[in-house]
Amino acid sequence: MTNQYSSQITDAVRVLETGGIVAYPTEGVFGLGCDPANDAALKRILKIKQRDAAKGLIIAASEIQQLSPYVEPFSEIVESRISPTWPGPVTWIVAARPQISNILTGGRNTLAVRVSKHPVISTLCSSFGHAIVSTSANLAGDPPCLTAAETQLRLGELVDHVIDADIGNNQGATIIMDAQSGERIR
Repeated sequence: MTNQYSSQITDAVRVLETGGIVAYPTEGVFGLGCDPANDAALKRILKIKQRDAAKGLIIAASEIQQLSPYVEPFSEIVESRISPTWPGPVTWIVAARPQISNILTGGRNTLAVRVSKHPVISTLCSSFGHAIVSTSANLAGDPPCLTAAETQLRLGELVDHVIDADIGNNQGATIIMDAQSGERIR
């Protein structure tokens, strides 16, 4: 990453560490993120998006080990489905650890997770030392933001930091797959 991004990442990590909300580019849209272990930040993201808590949230990581506090160990079948797609723009629904927040899972025993190769997400998670929430930057029902400028215009006063960098080459949000069945959800 260039020095410009390094400074923005450093600022974003400070925001995450203090329970704040960061907007950042993902594989195909801008995302909103926070520390997935901070319930107050999770509630704030739901409030910003006006999102139904029953939908749950996605967690993104720079490496699979960052997901271990949130998900059960993968079976061989699940591992064989997920491995070819990570790091990459595929989100998988997997078994969640029982102690994680219901805000993340939407009250289910599963969690949506991905290991991203997008340079901003990867660097942000590595610098933070943890996975982060990754939900599209938009109000529920509205199209997701595609640029930092659009995010600043539509959600700027609601978030604590916007990373000004480009989204990836995906056409829209990442696909979501069920790790048990192998079926595409979105």
